[in-house]
Amino acid sequence: QDVQRERALLVPGQRPAAAEGAPETVPVAEMLHGPRALPRDEEGALALDVLAVLDADRLDTEAAAALVEALPDGARLVLSGDPGLLGPAGAGRVLADLIASGTCPRVVSRTPDPGPVGELVSMVGTGELGQVEAPGKEVVVVPVRDPGEALHRAVQLVTESIPRAFGGHPSQTAVITAAHGGPVGTVALNAALKERLNPGPGRFGGFDSGDRVAWSAAPGQTVLGTVVGADGASRSLECETGSGRVSVPAGEVSLRHGWAITAHQAAGHEWPAAVVVVPGDAGGLLDRAWVLTAFSRARRHLSVVQGAGPDLARAVAATPAARTTRLAELLRQPDQR
Repeated sequence: QDVQRERALLVPGQRPAAAEGAPETVPVAEMLHGPRALPRDEEGALALDVLAVLDADRLDTEAAAALVEALPDGARLVLSGDPGLLGPAGAGRVLADLIASGTCPRVVSRTPDPGPVGELVSMVGTGELGQVEAPGKEVVVVPVRDPGEALHRAVQLVTESIPRAFGGHPSQTAVITAAHGGPVGTVALNAALKERLNPGPGRFGGFDSGDRVAWSAAPGQTVLGTVVGADGASRSLECETGSGRVSVPAGEVSLRHGWAITAHQAAGHEWPAAVVVVPGDAGGLLDRAWVLTAFSRARRHLSVVQGAGPDLARAVAATPAARTTRLAELLRQPDQR
């Protein structure tokens, strides 16, 4: 029996649900496997005529190969993404290599995202870090002298300044930093934010109901959610996420508090507001891709807690290092089959 073919819009991450009337959006892993997997035809190919992949800069070689292999003959594959962002957690840089190979049609969007945040992000993408006009305080830079001040100002921005200026709950603001460790890493920031936003004894394996969490469900796939309880029988935490409720085994080492996350964890997600903490000791962790990824997570407001001084502008201006792969070269070769 033939399976009806459908258009599909695929997101390899955990973005909010699509607007009403828009094509369905599902993460890559869920589209291929599991209860939300898309239908397949009698030959085992996905029942699709068109597959549009957003955030395709996050596709590694293995995921891209699985997608291409699953497509039926004659299907169209559209990849959308920014090769200037942080690359995938796995091997390869598929989108950048496809562009470099010149073997497929390419459409370049020259329209920046609206507002001062979009203007700043576009500027960073070209290697510049300058001031933008932000009459509504859509972009704010907060210089700090030491890690203690950076921690204090980041917490103050999330809990007081941004809600007071723009309304909304602190849950609508993400804190993005360079690493997990250190005086302004995710561990320190999350401890301070939990104390202000959801104090508690950590009765569920170090977590409490209402805690924001980040779970690395698979390499390069960070699921963000909120703890809503625990299942004593299965010894797991119940977390509400953008795509529904999930159970995470108690003691799962990849489960962390999620008020503050790294730029790699934030890739593929967006929030109304973001506080980007740039530590003074970030050093080699800073480059244009990191800054571009971190800054572009904010839709309406971006606060930059700036502790790196001129090193931040130098990191943006430097030519980004690229992974060494052979995919572009192989794509240029004639078909040897």
